[in-house]
Amino acid sequence: MMVRLSVDLIARTSSHLRSRKDESVAQYLKRVTHLNFSNKNIDYVEDLSMCRNLTVLYLYDNNISQIGNLGFATNLTHLYLQNNCLSTIENLSGLRRLEKLYLGGNYLTVVEGLEGLHELRELHLESQHIPPGERLLFDPRTLHFISTSLCVLNISNNNIDELKELAVLENLTQLVAMDNHLTDIKDLEFVLRKWPKLWRMDLSGNLICQKPKYRDKVIVTSNTLEILDGKEITVMTRQFLVKWKASRDARKKSRKENMEGQLVSDQLYNLENPGSLLLVQYQNTKYLEKEKSNYIFMAKMLSESKQSQLQRSLLPTTKRTINISEDIRQLAVKDPASSLPGQDVPEPHVHSQVVL
Repeated sequence: MMVRLSVDLIARTSSHLRSRKDESVAQYLKRVTHLNFSNKNIDYVEDLSMCRNLTVLYLYDNNISQIGNLGFATNLTHLYLQNNCLSTIENLSGLRRLEKLYLGGNYLTVVEGLEGLHELRELHLESQHIPPGERLLFDPRTLHFISTSLCVLNISNNNIDELKELAVLENLTQLVAMDNHLTDIKDLEFVLRKWPKLWRMDLSGNLICQKPKYRDKVIVTSNTLEILDGKEITVMTRQFLVKWKASRDARKKSRKENMEGQLVSDQLYNLENPGSLLLVQYQNTKYLEKEKSNYIFMAKMLSESKQSQLQRSLLPTTKRTINISEDIRQLAVKDPASSLPGQDVPEPHVHSQVVL
């Protein structure tokens, strides 16, 4: 049997009202701050505007399919609507003082309609009845609106496979995202850097938890986390992992610089390749900036030495042209006896030349 939440139902079921005969129903409804109608087969909420001071309303484990008639509750701070039949989030913009909203176990596929909830601190959306192959989605406008107020978010068991869109929640302190489809450690590291106030996170039941060094990487990425997957992070553990990461990064940097330095050295000293020196002006590494002047000076000296050797080696092969007839005449003038008697020495053609 379906039941409607009304003023009459509140009056009939209020034991406190029956114990105070001097108080009218209107007086009671005006001063009441907490109403608990959980698990009462309620399917609809009627006009409760007489409950103007209502701050906490328990309506979980019912059959409510639509949120309505709550605009009057401007003082409401806690609203419990988990395990109902809700498929959309609506008609909540008037709840300007709402701090905690519980919507787990419904049929939501898109998180939207939270604009106007300036004071929203906690949002619980776990275990929605989502169709196969789909996942819980977030309206960017809604995320942007609650980005500075939301501190606690529960999105467990909603087929979620990434967290990047939640990076805008800059004041998030607690994230519960158990039993989803998270696998990418890079995606997780990205959002952790965007959440400088996060102190508790639970990703149990995700494949990402089985990645090598998962816990170590999370701890060194977020220096504010205190509890990860239900286990406390001790100060000693964090200090050890931070030092380990710093040492590892230093070794990687050293190996990289050594490799770059060796590459630059090979390029600079390889004078057999005339174009190797041209690479110097295009390098842009810290190692080259530190050693560039020394390398260029040494390379210049080696280059000049190589060129000098090359020029000297070419000198003996330089072509020298000698006029034979002129040499013979000069020899005859200096030493006439040098000509053999009776032997004719033919005068070479004036253009004859010999290459020595």
